[in-house]
Amino acid sequence: MTDLNGQFDTPNGSKYLQQLCKHFAHKTDTTFTETAGTVSFAFGTAHLSADSDGLRVRFTLREPDSEARARMVIDKHLARFAFREGFEQMVWQDSA
Repeated sequence: MTDLNGQFDTPNGSKYLQQLCKHFAHKTDTTFTETAGTVSFAFGTAHLSADSDGLRVRFTLREPDSEARARMVIDKHLARFAFREGFEQMVWQDSA
């Protein structure tokens, strides 16, 4: 297992957390509230949290080579949801 952490500084963290979770809920197991969510992907589990400072995503990946896919799935969807903020990608880092 490998952890991967992402941060997006925005006052709209809760809004984006809910949008992401509602979107992914059509395809996979997802639970969420206004401030926390969990999304199960084939390559690992995303744990989302939000507060007034932003949105954070912590992935627990089954394989280290899944990092690019994990980053892409979140960044691609946030680019659509947060376009008004000029979103390009989260600030990602390994937790190792």
